[in-house]
Amino acid sequence: MLRPATAGAEVLLMRRAESPRDPWSGHISFPGGHQDPSDPSLRATAEREALEEVGLALSRQARFLGALDELPAIARGRRTGMAISPFVYGLSVVPDLAPNEEVAELFWASLGPMLRGERDSVRPYEHEGQHYDLPAFAVGGKIIWGLTYQMLRGLLRVVGSAPGR
Repeated sequence: MLRPATAGAEVLLMRRAESPRDPWSGHISFPGGHQDPSDPSLRATAEREALEEVGLALSRQARFLGALDELPAIARGRRTGMAISPFVYGLSVVPDLAPNEEVAELFWASLGPMLRGERDSVRPYEHEGQHYDLPAFAVGGKIIWGLTYQMLRGLLRVVGSAPGR
């Protein structure tokens, strides 16, 4: 979700609650989740998950702006066989948010500093005895990496190529 701000557009992010069943436990992410058989589309899944996780009724409170490129889901260095289909919505007014038990924290991050490279960072990562420095964003003492970083990079490519930039 994007919202206008005095210093430019911001994006809503969440820190996932700790759970031993969640391979992305404690990570910074966007609201989202698995498609239910009752969801008529992946976009409907995104809208349902936003309502369940953060109390935001996207179909009523936001404007659909478009979809980003689908990404393969990777957990602990391995493809999961799932794909992530990100959808972007714009807010003109910030509604009250009501995070559920899957959310440890919600926060807004300004896109401008990310677009300008001011939030570029690395996240050290160990996998099967190998050390990697993964690209990341540092925002308010939090490290955004992995799938969320990739989705943000996709969004920044779109924002950075928009007319008037």
